Amino acid sequence: GASRPRPAVRAVRPVVGTVRVPGSKSLTNRALVLGALAEGSTVVEAALWSEDTRRMVEGLRALGFTVEADPAGHRLIVHGAAGRIPAAEAVVDAGDAGTVARFLTAVAACGHGRYVVDGSARMRQRPIGELVEALRALGGDLDAPTGCPPVQVRGRGLAGGRATVRAARSSQFLSALLMAAPLASAPVELEVQGPLPAAPFVEMTVRVMAAFGVTVERPHPALFRVAPQRYRARRYRVEPDASSASYFFAAAAVTGGRVEVPGLRPDSPQGDLAVLEVLARMGCAVRWTAEGVEVGGPARLRGVDADLGAMPDMTPTLAALAPFADGPVRIRGVAVVRHHESDRLHALAQELRRLGQEVVEHDDGLEVHPRPLRPAVVETHGDHRLAMAFAVTGLRAEGLLLRGAECVAKTFPDFFERLEALVEEGGQTPR
Repeated sequence: GASRPRPAVRAVRPVVGTVRVPGSKSLTNRALVLGALAEGSTVVEAALWSEDTRRMVEGLRALGFTVEADPAGHRLIVHGAAGRIPAAEAVVDAGDAGTVARFLTAVAACGHGRYVVDGSARMRQRPIGELVEALRALGGDLDAPTGCPPVQVRGRGLAGGRATVRAARSSQFLSALLMAAPLASAPVELEVQGPLPAAPFVEMTVRVMAAFGVTVERPHPALFRVAPQRYRARRYRVEPDASSASYFFAAAAVTGGRVEVPGLRPDSPQGDLAVLEVLARMGCAVRWTAEGVEVGGPARLRGVDADLGAMPDMTPTLAALAPFADGPVRIRGVAVVRHHESDRLHALAQELRRLGQEVVEHDDGLEVHPRPLRPAVVETHGDHRLAMAFAVTGLRAEGLLLRGAECVAKTFPDFFERLEALVEEGGQTPR
């Protein structure tokens, strides 16, 4: 609906403090899937409870799994069915959650029954055909006539064998196939054809699979081999979401402040932490501590030319900093974000121009020439990352209002409360 635009939180002085960000969406949803496929009960601790993880829990329940949610205790408990899919028929509604649509399509193909994987109007425009093709090559019986959800699955299990995967439009296709692979009757070989955007997310998938007892061989970067294996249930602790943390690093960057996010480590499986290297190139001080990581903002941010191909979700974060740089900010390598919650490049260009910036839109990115900011109502395009990114711009922009800011519920329901606490109290937010 047409909600009232929300005035941005303003920072009158540098923001200084500690922010606890919620658990990683990507790790929470992978742990939930693998817990469901394992034998025994898995406890996911410090889990994220948001729109995307709630959709995953509901999707798994639709497929017949028992999942207990304890949002207050940040715990989710999944009772695995040892590689079986309990329901004989199910409709999964992924909503706006790409991980749910892609991962549960692969899970459903391993089952024996009739399943439909569907989603929101926007999800029905987001690609899934390449995943369906690869699952067919592995013996799955499913189709998606439009190349997008809804997907019809006539589950008869996966035979195994070899599939080529075209993952240029989403690394989630490959992650979905990898997670389902050990359930096939015979070994699975996956060969990636063409570019693999956001490759660190695939490495994350492999690391979470290892935590649940499954080995993936990768004889060379574009080839993955998975033998039939069993997932083992466990207690899995989710680390804070690096993508969510990026908005608080950015808050330090634009205000010349200092923000620490506890719970993150340099050996994290989250590729989006590489945004710290880009912030350092822009003049920020990045310091790993015993607790986590601390970012200090410079007196003036430097312009930068950054290839974000490995961390496309960081595109809005960097774009939001551009108006404050001393020279152009060029973002490249992120054509993939045109298939995200919004066409992120087009949406970012549109909103930055509304704020008075000069923007050149490229196929694979943006070039922003900083200009004085002017007051504007910024549209979030229903995209949580745009809402959080422009909230950072708003810290130092007079008269910036956000329309549709409630979409942050997708991954970070109390984002604005945490941002306000950081600005007002120097940021000591209770857990």
